[in-house]
Amino acid sequence: MPMAFHRPTNPKPKPRSQILFLTLAIAAIALLYLFSTLMSTSGFSFSSSSKTLNIVFNPNNRNGHERIHKGHEKYLYWGDRIDCPGKHCDSCEGLGHQESSLRCALEEAMFLKRTFVMPSRMCINPIHNKKGILHHSDNRSSEERWAASSCAMDSLYDLDLISDTVPVILDNSKLWYQVLSTSMKLGPRGVAHVEGINRVDLKEDSHYSNLLLINRTASRLSWFMECKDRNNRSAIMLPYSYLPSMASKELRDAADKIKALLGDYDAIHVRRGDKIKNRKDRFGVERSLHPHLDRDTRPEFILRRIKKWIPPGRTIFIASNERTPGFFSPLSVRYKLAYSSNFSRILDPLIKNNYQLFIVERVIIMGAKTSIKTFKEDETELSLTDDPKKNTKSWQIPVYTMDEEGR
Repeated sequence: MPMAFHRPTNPKPKPRSQILFLTLAIAAIALLYLFSTLMSTSGFSFSSSSKTLNIVFNPNNRNGHERIHKGHEKYLYWGDRIDCPGKHCDSCEGLGHQESSLRCALEEAMFLKRTFVMPSRMCINPIHNKKGILHHSDNRSSEERWAASSCAMDSLYDLDLISDTVPVILDNSKLWYQVLSTSMKLGPRGVAHVEGINRVDLKEDSHYSNLLLINRTASRLSWFMECKDRNNRSAIMLPYSYLPSMASKELRDAADKIKALLGDYDAIHVRRGDKIKNRKDRFGVERSLHPHLDRDTRPEFILRRIKKWIPPGRTIFIASNERTPGFFSPLSVRYKLAYSSNFSRILDPLIKNNYQLFIVERVIIMGAKTSIKTFKEDETELSLTDDPKKNTKSWQIPVYTMDEEGR
């Protein structure tokens, strides 16, 4: 039977309040649709079959532009501080040691094809800082002391630049909280807490490789101890020069301005203070881990060493932790000398700690025509001394004069 349609009678005009309500309802629906669209592009979705997050996250960074994360869909977490968990939770080593640990963690993330969750702050060793950000007070909590003795990681490094090689997110980002929330909802299918398991097993064992998040408790000594085969050059995925070339844009820009003012220049890095350590043996004889370092980094011996590499009259940029005023002035008999202190107009508004200053100086040194380090990192580099950089056992009598090496 055909369905009957009844023509309704002409309705009475709707009150104005009903029309207003209908208009507001339509607007609310439109806003909800717009909000859900934005969430779908800046949030995340999870597929239980693949156990991965599909994320495109657009947080505004400090420079005002949007940083889009398009990294691996699985994550690797080593801790909220470099070398912590470990013996350095309440203290920290210098920048070089921390960079070795950070580089080791980034290498593992590369090997596992995971996004690395990077600590958002870098601990600053007070021995290497004189900029006044360290304030000592017994009345503050450990977290307050940590905040006062650390700096933001993205004030040192360009995270976008690092992510071109190893995708990274910070551990204070909204994305990290999303990952944590999802992993906790998944339970054993989402996260595993691992310790003492090598990276090959983490990659090949499906129990670990399919997880959203690996929470890695690294070496109780220092993170870089996880890279025990670093003497095997073929095993090194990131070179020593990697992090020095990843300086933040602000620090690179400052270094570029200084390089432009220097023009055609050479550079030397002279490490003295913390490396010149002597101790007396049981017979009262002074001994050192670097027996020639004090001698080789004095101006008269620097002149002897570098004359075969840098001709007279050249401009030399000197970066050093030597704090004696005018210590390197004797070099001016042959060269024009420049220091970071000569460019305070550029650096003072930017530099808040010595880690930032050292990173700027490294970028300047990397741009020199001829650069000379204190110690050799590899056989192709020029150095002021032939003493090995890593020497923890052989204490020798310091040498302060020309010896049988004939230098």
